[in-house]
Amino acid sequence: MATPEHQALLTAIAQDYYFSRASISELAEKYHVSRYFVEKYLHEAQASGLVTITIQAPTTRIQALELQFRQTFNIPHIAIIKDAANPTQTAEHVVAYAAQQSQNLIRTQHVVGLTWGGTIYNVIQHFAADNQPELLFTQYLGENMKYHSRAGSTRMVEMAANKFSSNYRTLVGPLYVFDPAARRLLSAEPALQPTLALGSKMDMLITGIGTMDSIDSIPIWHEQREKIVPGERIADVAGVIFGRPYTVAGDFINPDDVPVLGIPLAQVMAVPRRFAIVTSKFKTRATLGALRGGLLTDLVTSEAVANRIVAEAPELQK
Repeated sequence: MATPEHQALLTAIAQDYYFSRASISELAEKYHVSRYFVEKYLHEAQASGLVTITIQAPTTRIQALELQFRQTFNIPHIAIIKDAANPTQTAEHVVAYAAQQSQNLIRTQHVVGLTWGGTIYNVIQHFAADNQPELLFTQYLGENMKYHSRAGSTRMVEMAANKFSSNYRTLVGPLYVFDPAARRLLSAEPALQPTLALGSKMDMLITGIGTMDSIDSIPIWHEQREKIVPGERIADVAGVIFGRPYTVAGDFINPDDVPVLGIPLAQVMAVPRRFAIVTSKFKTRATLGALRGGLLTDLVTSEAVANRIVAEAPELQK
């Protein structure tokens, strides 16, 4: 069994070789071992699972469909990924592509906002390790209170910051605070003010798209659902984004009355790059509403989702 010291040596050599692109000779000199042992340690790092290497097949995009979506919905950046042999592979291709594209964007940003959820969690897992100490990831909404999965209970900003060796800010408090006075007082608290103040400085945000099922899956929000969406409007909800429900036409439902703890909707919509990822066909109407409402600047989704949107949207059938 390898000792902690030996594991630390394997890790250091692997990081220098794969991340810093150091040569075998440079590593031999740095660690005072022969070139033979450097190669031996690199093979050992792979064999032990310390290092894994993934070769991604080229992702195929459906450019004709992308052009149709851009022209119809006036969305500047859209990637529609060709379906793979099965839905699991398709979702993996969408997430991997979204991670690559969003990471390329992040490298030129200063403040990046993140929400929560399984899709965001998976995208972060696909980020390559990077070093951007001046980058800041921030929450701009309260916690969604979903604590029975890693995607719900782990703070995405912390996970992303670890990938980039950067910093992060959290917003400690629930996503929805139903008492208006309590919400105002919480927003004025010194512990929350630095995070909320970053809302106007976000260069980019990365988000998933939810539905009423997203709200109903969390017991406390399901119990209070009519305080989030008026009962007579629940049937009108096509999607939920930035904590706020909206219709298939892309209109937010009572946007001034949704009890969100976070930055104002106007600040969210002023973020220059609003990057969303959709892998589920069950979010067709939610995605269509987001497109119609101009809620996004960037979208990565699958051929299957795009085809369902075409079937749902008369404006795409002309």
